[in-house]
Amino acid sequence: TLTASKLKYNARTLRERWHPETIKARHQKSVKDRAVFFEPEPDGMASLTFYASAEKAQAAYERVTLMALSLQSKEKERTLTQLKADVFEDLILDGVTPSGLGKGIRGSVNITVPVFSLMGLNDEPAHLEGYGPIDADTARRIAAGAPSFTRLLVHPETGVVLSVGRDRYKVPKDLKKYLRVRDETCRFPGCNRSAAHSDIDHSLDWQFNGLTAEDNLAHLCPPCHALKSETRWTVKHLEAGTLRWTSPSGRAFVTEPATCIRAVVPEPPPPEAETLSRPAPSETGF
Repeated sequence: TLTASKLKYNARTLRERWHPETIKARHQKSVKDRAVFFEPEPDGMASLTFYASAEKAQAAYERVTLMALSLQSKEKERTLTQLKADVFEDLILDGVTPSGLGKGIRGSVNITVPVFSLMGLNDEPAHLEGYGPIDADTARRIAAGAPSFTRLLVHPETGVVLSVGRDRYKVPKDLKKYLRVRDETCRFPGCNRSAAHSDIDHSLDWQFNGLTAEDNLAHLCPPCHALKSETRWTVKHLEAGTLRWTSPSGRAFVTEPATCIRAVVPEPPPPEAETLSRPAPSETGF
């Protein structure tokens, strides 16, 4: 039911979580292998590979993507992929792009950190947007104040606004952040474009009494947004952020959220034990 890239992502996530050796120990060994590789290719081309910690490589890629997006225009014939390569080349060779865009632009990433890991009470892995699990030590170091990262603490008592109903069309800031962490990518079947570069779409259009609520909103990149709006593709929200898409031919596709965000609510004590104290829940939930 998944594309090859989505299956690879899910398999890597499961491998990171179920590996008998802790992700912290494996990361400490692997970080010593960081390197830049040069590989000759046919037709006068070559590849340059940057192998480093996930959060650093992701931030570097995000910076290049943001700069390439800012250079797009109808007058220019270069594709986004070509612009990324040109921006990277200019930064590496000259330290700044010809238009001066290298100054003051930094990529940013979202790190979802379980509250007890952030407090140092356990070493449950954090989640790096666009990559997957990273070790708790790295997440805590990033959360300590690195200016290139957005710090995000998930807790059952966060009070995030999940719906403003029909009060307003514009999505509130905290709901935007919730949706970005939940979706991580465009939610159209088979699309992997980052949520950071996608639109937040009302699944049931606002003009048809659709609500500005987490169960009626999802990220769609501009091409997929246009496809949903201008063709007979339809989408329905199921539980926990899962979407069911139906194609014009009637075929169904299901896309799941990257992160399941839920509040853990302790069960009430049974009637015969109302006077007894209950322990706090053992997990925070996402």
